[in-house]
Amino acid sequence: MSFYMYDIGFLVLFCLIVGIFLYKKRANLKREGIMYLYRTKVGIKFINYIGTKYKKTISVLSVLGVISGYILMSSMVYFLYRLVYIYVFMPDVVKAIKIPPLMPLIPYLPEAFKISFLPPFYFTYWIIAIAVIAVFHEFSHGIVARRYGIKIKTTGFGFLGPFLAAFVEPDEKQMQKKPKFQQIAILSAGTFMNLILAGIFFLILALFFISMYTPSGAIFNTYTPGIVNISSITMIGGAVISNSNSQGIINLINKDNLTNDLTLGSNGNSFNLTKIISGNKTYFLKINELKNQLENNPDSELVVLYNDLPAIESGLKGIIIKINNDDIKDYENLGIVLKKYQPGDKIKITTKDNNEIFEYNIELGEDPDQKDRAVIGIGFLGTQRTGIMGKILDYFSFYKNSQTNYEPRFNSEFTIFIYNLIWWLALINLSVALINMWPMAIFDGGRMFMLTIWAITKSEKFAQTIFRILTYIILGALLVLMWGWFVAIF
Repeated sequence: MSFYMYDIGFLVLFCLIVGIFLYKKRANLKREGIMYLYRTKVGIKFINYIGTKYKKTISVLSVLGVISGYILMSSMVYFLYRLVYIYVFMPDVVKAIKIPPLMPLIPYLPEAFKISFLPPFYFTYWIIAIAVIAVFHEFSHGIVARRYGIKIKTTGFGFLGPFLAAFVEPDEKQMQKKPKFQQIAILSAGTFMNLILAGIFFLILALFFISMYTPSGAIFNTYTPGIVNISSITMIGGAVISNSNSQGIINLINKDNLTNDLTLGSNGNSFNLTKIISGNKTYFLKINELKNQLENNPDSELVVLYNDLPAIESGLKGIIIKINNDDIKDYENLGIVLKKYQPGDKIKITTKDNNEIFEYNIELGEDPDQKDRAVIGIGFLGTQRTGIMGKILDYFSFYKNSQTNYEPRFNSEFTIFIYNLIWWLALINLSVALINMWPMAIFDGGRMFMLTIWAITKSEKFAQTIFRILTYIILGALLVLMWGWFVAIF
């Protein structure tokens, strides 16, 4: 049975339990806005103990929390600017992202929008992440509040249907009488804890991956490219070139309506390309890709084509896991094994693609740049992500080689389930830390921003005015994001 069935069953059971709980505890529930709050005293003794016993340590951490809060706030303002630019001026990127910019992270979101670069997001992951994030976030607020002598009135849970949140309720009147820095320290404490948890979970993720996964194949994502001088091209798809420059080739493609008329590949992986002759050498490429290169770089004298080598002729695809009887662990190991052979030697390559095994019998080619060196004809283009989040994810993926495929050492499904759970815990904690520092009304960053302006200008009225203006600006930017998404998708 698919895990989705168990997960949906757990979702139904959880909703049923929450419904029963709300019904039985309805006398203790208080509605505030659209949520129902269930107040308790659970955890207050712990908050009081930590907050009063470790004052010096909390004071140091509070300074770090405030500093990190301002850094995150600045990052989010820049991040919002970059998002607006992307959603307005880069519709192709928006189409690739697919997810609406204001879409909350809910169970099955990657599946609903068919986001292949994200792992599954089960309800089980969601409820565990919410519990960890909310409890640690709110208790951190409470601990720092107690450090500065503010009473914690209640703790508890907020319910909005099956969605829940934790809260720690300090005495607001006492808090408002405290110095600005202490209030800011309390507000930034939850975000700082989420940031710490993100680092901890990323570290656990790396240790888990190193312990539970093993290299098991070489990944390639392109065929061996060749740099060709445009003036040396004499034939494209059987059509003779009479004017060997960018515009001349474009005119020929349009005039003769050239198409990808050459079928290559085997094992059910056939595809159409165009044969291109340059000097005495044969190359391959799709007509549209050639045309795009020529149109986008009209002043260039060079184009990139695929060399005529075994991989492209056989339509090699998937992860290379074996050559003859030698298991391939990674890209480096692939190079070592290939050194055993000479150009012209016949080998059997075994690949794995979507859990399906393919075998290719090929004759090794000769390296165009290094004679007497046997090659298959594959390469790897880097896939480094861009943007703040992309750079952070790349940084925390130091334990993986992007050219290497990894497989679980033991129980595959369970190992992958735990790995993805830790991955989501790390990512969601980081996301919450960032989003919570947006300087707008509903986030801790909003009140933190207002207090900062108040402390600088000594005017509460001016701070409130600037705060409202900034909130409206951010709301306007979010509307622009949604408009850009709607235009790009529809």
